[in-house]
Amino acid sequence: MSQQLKSTGTSLYRGGLRWPIPSISGALKTASRKRLLLLALCLSPWGCAPPPAIDFTGPTANWPAFGGSAGGGHYSTTNQITPENVGDLEEAWVYHSRDYRKADSRAAAGEAASYKSSWQMTPLLIDETLYACTAFNRIIALDPVTGKEKWSFDPGVDIGKELVVNCRGVSSWQAIEKKGAACDHRIIMGTMDARLIAVDARNGEPCLDFDGDGQVDLTTGLGEFSQHEYAVSSPPAIIDNLIIVGGFVLDHTSTQMPGGVVRAYDVLTGKLVWYWDPIPPGQKPTFNEDGQPQYRRGTTNVWSIISVDEELDLVFLPTGNTSIDFYGARRDNLDYYSSSVVALRGSTGQVVWNYQMVHHDIWDYDLPAQPTLFDFHQDGETVPALAQPTKMGMLFILNRETGEPLFPVEEKPVPQHWAVGDEYLSPTQPFPSKPAYLHPHRIEPEDAWGFTFWDRGACSKQIAALRNEGIYTPPSLQGTLFYPSDFGGNNWGTPAIDPERNLIILNTRLVATSLKLIPRDECDQYPRASPQLGTPYCALITPLMSPLGAPCGPRPWGKLTALDLTSGDIVWEKPLGIFEELAPWPISLMEGPPNIGGPTVTASGLTFIASTTDYYLRAFDSETGEELWKGKLPTGGHATPMTYRAAKDQKQYVIISAAGHISLDEPAGDSLVAFALPD
Repeated sequence: MSQQLKSTGTSLYRGGLRWPIPSISGALKTASRKRLLLLALCLSPWGCAPPPAIDFTGPTANWPAFGGSAGGGHYSTTNQITPENVGDLEEAWVYHSRDYRKADSRAAAGEAASYKSSWQMTPLLIDETLYACTAFNRIIALDPVTGKEKWSFDPGVDIGKELVVNCRGVSSWQAIEKKGAACDHRIIMGTMDARLIAVDARNGEPCLDFDGDGQVDLTTGLGEFSQHEYAVSSPPAIIDNLIIVGGFVLDHTSTQMPGGVVRAYDVLTGKLVWYWDPIPPGQKPTFNEDGQPQYRRGTTNVWSIISVDEELDLVFLPTGNTSIDFYGARRDNLDYYSSSVVALRGSTGQVVWNYQMVHHDIWDYDLPAQPTLFDFHQDGETVPALAQPTKMGMLFILNRETGEPLFPVEEKPVPQHWAVGDEYLSPTQPFPSKPAYLHPHRIEPEDAWGFTFWDRGACSKQIAALRNEGIYTPPSLQGTLFYPSDFGGNNWGTPAIDPERNLIILNTRLVATSLKLIPRDECDQYPRASPQLGTPYCALITPLMSPLGAPCGPRPWGKLTALDLTSGDIVWEKPLGIFEELAPWPISLMEGPPNIGGPTVTASGLTFIASTTDYYLRAFDSETGEELWKGKLPTGGHATPMTYRAAKDQKQYVIISAAGHISLDEPAGDSLVAFALPD
């Protein structure tokens, strides 16, 4: 049986009632059912017409940056696969990296071996080669037609020391005048152990002129820390001859985490050109006795995708919140750039403007997604704009030259009652008037969901027991209803922008949790609490689940939405995915499980997205939201898909990394799966 059509036993949500699903034949699944019906029709007296011929004209499209372009958008000019023929897509090839880690249940909580790997990687396609990284930070080059490996480079990361094992992608730089020399085309990658790697795109050999051995040590200036506390999981940005790189720091750990400095390195020499230490204006950077910069600890970091606008010489940073995530009284006024879009001058690193989406963020509402660049059309004018999704489900549209909102934003009062330590709260938070909110800002006990009256009542009691004054209710000793949670709302994979239809398409997660602060002397009683060292409290985040293992908040728990970029109104919205891998029939047919990932759109009017726990890659009509096709994956695909049209065979491919996710009850995997129309 093809792996594509297998179904494996699992359970309805971790910690809930386990309902095993027997392994069943894939013969009655969607793809096979379609083939059987077609065969029956062709054998009938009426026969059947041959499938329409594939149109091999049109653009041959590359995918040169993580988001499709340097400013994101996940948009492709490809048009061979259309709403009319997308239903014929079939698996073209599968590449197995062999680099993945299963969670070891024997390991102690918090040990590296207790965490499975993720692989949220989106490849690049440049000059008829796919460039990617594996979950273990091997750089690989693949044939885009067959998926066969051309070469690989292994930087030798010690995976045993890493908690979060993931790589989202690589970056590409090419000389303006190619002379056929080594490293005229360079593939750049940041590693989990804080190195910046440059290799020759032709063969994977290190570029030895890059700091002498093909790699830069990113730990310089950060001070002492454990290896797993700082990493580069997202591909660096490239602007002119500079590599712009931020870093991931381990959440909820300590006030003294490595600083969130963003640095620019010369792509040819590996030398530091400039750095931006996110300390407030007026505070001066510090240096060691050798005159080298020592970056301030605990500052806001940039772990997600950076955008650039070469024409404006601007770099756009989506910042996280300053350490520590759920308690801000010890931040020493380092909130100035927290949870903001910050625009830097690409050539110098100087701040041009910044816009803060959350004031004094004590909810871990860091900006998780790439600031996405597009042209905003209104009243006959075109404005260079930026769309910034947030975990709160609020989408901010800004003028990317000035940082000014293009829809009015109102500072509204938010909950102020506080009874924990010496914490303080911002009296207001910014709320954009448009676009429409993608996540509710409050739920009540009567909104609880359950399979039965009994478990719905249990969920209602859980909600009623928590502090609940709507969005921005602060963390508490009692326990606070955390909705939206720190998973979103929107997360790192969104958004996709269709410039032909003036649409922005985003997937949203809507799962209620509780957030409880626990006094330091009681933390030993809660082994799963986040330590928050340097504060009086550890923090416990707990999903609100019914006795039968379903989320307590209202359905759907995951959805896909298209918004009109000019009006900000919802064009269509629908639940995303079903419970096929989480529950037995008929519950498996329920729509809208939690999701994480992102969409990609094409000029022909298709939106491709996986992201769900049912292991499918789906295609939707971008104009209507109608689901047109789905292809089964070996495990969850929580990367953002990409698409390209190869010159060698003139076919359009859609590919997705399917490897599960560290936070979901799915098997870890190593598959890069490609789909195409049949010959």
